Amino acid sequence: MRFLIITLITSLFAISSLRAANPLAEKEWMVEGVVRKALLYVPTTGKADAPVIFAFHGHGGTMGHAARTFAYQTQWPEAVVVYMQGLNTPGKLTDPEGKKSGWQANAGDLKDRDLKFFDAVLATLKKDHKIDEKRIYCTGHSNGGAFTYLLWAQRGDVFAAVAPSAAIFVQGMKDLKPKPALHVAGESDPLVKYDWQKRMMDVVKKLDGCDTEGKEWAKLGDLVGTKYESKTGTPFITLISPGTHTFPEKAPELIVKFFKEQVKK
Repeated sequence: MRFLIITLITSLFAISSLRAANPLAEKEWMVEGVVRKALLYVPTTGKADAPVIFAFHGHGGTMGHAARTFAYQTQWPEAVVVYMQGLNTPGKLTDPEGKKSGWQANAGDLKDRDLKFFDAVLATLKKDHKIDEKRIYCTGHSNGGAFTYLLWAQRGDVFAAVAPSAAIFVQGMKDLKPKPALHVAGESDPLVKYDWQKRMMDVVKKLDGCDTEGKEWAKLGDLVGTKYESKTGTPFITLISPGTHTFPEKAPELIVKFFKEQVKK
């Protein structure tokens, strides 16, 4: 028992030391008169230009919950990771009164407040940190996944690759340009129906000029990744589980694996 207690204390001390060495710092930006916030993880080494991951919570979520749930900083500690906080936003499928936090759905919505917030954060990263502009990535779940698609459409030249989850994108499809992408979906999703997402994935495969037949790329638990190669260098990966709308616990590991394979040309 004594050995077990000592081991537990040692483990907790190690975890606390790691968190103290690499804390998630809360930052603020003033965007058109509104205070916007994000949690920012920055590697302590700083010896080389760091890749960057932007990760967006779903409707009703928070940057803190996203940081704990996605935890990309634990999967890729050499990367800068940004968890931005949304503002109260009417939802298309839930929360029509907009009492919960979220992201604009289309270009021009809400005076593009969230696109402008993204621009401000990216400008700060370029100014204050050594980042690799050929390795900037974007991912998000549900409403955050839809915002990932919107960023692809409106700020696509920024990213080496994107990875939306449990989301579809309709109005801005004409603005999407070929880009390496990964889409996470649950076959039993009761909110963003799998059939809707499948149609979205088919559109992206066609946009990226992918082969009609895919090959197994990775498998982790009940997550199965299928890769559709592209002669234009814009592969598409479907990451499918039998699950519901909940973000798969093991998805971050495979999303990071995908991001590491992609560098903007």
